[in-house]
Amino acid sequence: MKRRISPHEQENQQLIKSMILLYKKFEGIYGYRQLTINLRRQTGQLINHKRIYRLMKLARIQAVIRRKKKKYVKSTPQQVAENLLNRKFTAERSNEKWLTDVTELKYGNGQKAYLSAILDLHDKAIVAYVLGHSNNNSLVFQTLDLALQAAPGSTPMIHSDRGFQVRQEVA
Repeated sequence: MKRRISPHEQENQQLIKSMILLYKKFEGIYGYRQLTINLRRQTGQLINHKRIYRLMKLARIQAVIRRKKKKYVKSTPQQVAENLLNRKFTAERSNEKWLTDVTELKYGNGQKAYLSAILDLHDKAIVAYVLGHSNNNSLVFQTLDLALQAAPGSTPMIHSDRGFQVRQEVA
């Protein structure tokens, strides 16, 4: 009863206070790994993750596990084209085989931009590209129009990943 609290126990109590503040600040989503990283930054000391894990158990705090959102809804394709390219990613001459795809780019405060590009398999050069704010058919068709203007009179085989922009029927 007369025993003094050891310096290590005092440090643990201080860590628990800091952990609870961080835990509340980030609404309970931080687990022992993130708490360890933040406490190391705050104190400038090396703190073992096992120590933080043990102290979390003592303080009875536990991270809230967030559910991952489903990214895509599976659906049957409206039309399925035959795979003519068949993994032969080379071309004998220019404008013989083109690949196309749309890529989502994030910038700023959660804003998105979409890049549609067409690549020539002969020299791996970008034939045309369009940057837009919506991912739709018109983005792909604008890219295709630009590519056909850049290579007039050519009739290339166009291969895509069969994304929804390419599969949709145009009304």
